[in-house]
Amino acid sequence: MGQLVLVIVGPTCSGKSSLSLQLAKELRTEIISADSRQVYKHIDIGTAKPGKMELREIHHSFIDFIKLDENYDVSLYEKQALGKIDNLLKLNKLPIITGGSGLYIKALVDGIVDLPADDSLRDELSTKKERFGTDYLYQELLKVDPFAAKTMLPQNWKRVIRALEVFYLTGKSITDFHTEQIRDREGYNFFQFGLNWERELLYKRIEFRVDEMISNGLVEEVESILHQGYSGTLNSLNSVGYKEIIAYIKNEISLETAISLIKRNTRRYAKRQMTWFRKDDRIHWFGVKNELDLVKIKNEILTQLNGQA
Repeated sequence: MGQLVLVIVGPTCSGKSSLSLQLAKELRTEIISADSRQVYKHIDIGTAKPGKMELREIHHSFIDFIKLDENYDVSLYEKQALGKIDNLLKLNKLPIITGGSGLYIKALVDGIVDLPADDSLRDELSTKKERFGTDYLYQELLKVDPFAAKTMLPQNWKRVIRALEVFYLTGKSITDFHTEQIRDREGYNFFQFGLNWERELLYKRIEFRVDEMISNGLVEEVESILHQGYSGTLNSLNSVGYKEIIAYIKNEISLETAISLIKRNTRRYAKRQMTWFRKDDRIHWFGVKNELDLVKIKNEILTQLNGQA
């Protein structure tokens, strides 16, 4: 049995950050974020980053880590996050991993596989994307690899292209490779917990959060980013909350439509997150009905951690 590492997962708006902060305070440790968007600077409101006070109170890794126009991928995250885990373990601190990016979690728990690649095929698929749009590529993936398609968002075109590339090179789903090739993680004991809300309750929380983001200045945040010279086509901005507001700023849609789309797309994203996480039977799930449940869950996790010691 390897050294203990705590992992908290769940869909967006499930209370992962709040629970992890409570646990980090109790355990006097740090949090390692597993969020593929919070890693970028400047996009704060739309990614629901922890507040400045929370960041001062508990150290978080991989928050505001890189610039919006810098490249970052899951293989880099795997190497760097494992280094953070090892550093905390050497200090006799229990690492707490928290986030909703399933691929980032999988990279830590199982490792990212070495997949086949072909630059010419990738260029061909990228040309299709420029000519016909992201939805066209996503529909293509749905036809040849529907299971992989259901684990990603259409606008995440880099992942869509990668999945198509792997399928056309091998005739196999990219998800098959992730299942078949698991790296050695004997040095760690990843103790995983998930937060599971009833769908309607979660959707209400999502709608409330989106309204709160607008009230807190999401439109102004996006305007500031664009005024700094960043392109609205950056991959970092091609995410729920930002792409819709960019469309509003460009007068392509109304603000009311943008808000409605953010709510709809966030609900869809939450559904995909749960589809991903439910595939892993190593995750211990807690049912959640309100914020008070998170306190009970914190205490239950602490009890189970003591049993692992």
